Amino acid sequence: MDQIECVVIGAGVVGLAVARALAARGREVIVLEAAEAIGTSTSSRNSEVIHAGLYYPRGSLKATLCVRGREMLYEYCASHNVTHARCGKLLVATAANQIPQLEAIRARGKENGVFDLTRISGSEALALEPALECVAAVYSPQTGIVDSHQLMLALQGDAERDGAVIALKSPVESIDALGGGFTVRTGGDAPIDIRATCVINSAGLYATKLAKRIRGLDARHVPPFYLARGNYFSVSGRVPFSRLIYPMPNDAGLGVHLTLDLGGQARFGPDVEWIDAVDYDVDPRRADSFYAQIRTYWPALPDGALQPAYAGIRPKLSGPGEPAADFMIQGAASHGVRGLVNLFGIESPGLTASLAIAQRVCEMASFD
Repeated sequence: MDQIECVVIGAGVVGLAVARALAARGREVIVLEAAEAIGTSTSSRNSEVIHAGLYYPRGSLKATLCVRGREMLYEYCASHNVTHARCGKLLVATAANQIPQLEAIRARGKENGVFDLTRISGSEALALEPALECVAAVYSPQTGIVDSHQLMLALQGDAERDGAVIALKSPVESIDALGGGFTVRTGGDAPIDIRATCVINSAGLYATKLAKRIRGLDARHVPPFYLARGNYFSVSGRVPFSRLIYPMPNDAGLGVHLTLDLGGQARFGPDVEWIDAVDYDVDPRRADSFYAQIRTYWPALPDGALQPAYAGIRPKLSGPGEPAADFMIQGAASHGVRGLVNLFGIESPGLTASLAIAQRVCEMASFD
């Protein structure tokens, strides 16, 4: 049986960040990934936005780790030549009755430590983005975009440089946490048993399912789990915007917003579609609702301009109609299993917060 200090399960952006942080501290690390490549699920199927930290309740993990992680991420991208842009975002109120909500979000952002938010009028927003229509806006200069694939490759490179091993096509079948330490059994083409001192469950969409298979973890510590698919649509050619445009959030999420990739191409989304199983198909008919939402802030969107792009799925801890849940980073103090850290509900702003999450996990992990 192979012996190693730490097993990280999942090679998404958070799992890779955790592996990098552990390896940099001199730990022996293997990353087990079920897919044939790194970052094939949530990490590569999102808006690739570096969030400032506006929306999350004060003191929540999402708020603190997003704000801390944002600056860590910008510094990391600059030092590792990961393509990114601090392009800024306009959060817009398209009707007078939305202005109190706009002000509330600005106030929450300041509570979270985002102090450079600027309230501007509709005419000032129009001067910045002539194709925009709104009555008021908040400008967030710290919001940006990043090439998530380059980021994950950089994290993988750092981790491997410091001795970590990335094992693809290595699905974890079971974990035995009885008797001290862990026995991790993998499937795939070359099944093995690994004896480990520490296990980090960063399996994303499958973290809850995996936790239910950990022998020695009380089922009471495995939270309910929901899948929310977000569909994205693109337009051909360039749009007349140079910044990200976000409408007011709604009960289901942040609304259908306009984001730009690093080539200047626009995409709109995501919407929120509750599903029962992982399925990335985009129904072209969902564009019908996108037009109405987008035209509240870009009335000149042409008919027939939207084309299905891709879908992403979020691992959510709150279901339809429930308040948005915080990240759950669960260590031995919560569940009593020494050496085990479970990462549940790591959705947005998980990409932004990834380096800060990794730092927190390292502080929680135990190896004796």
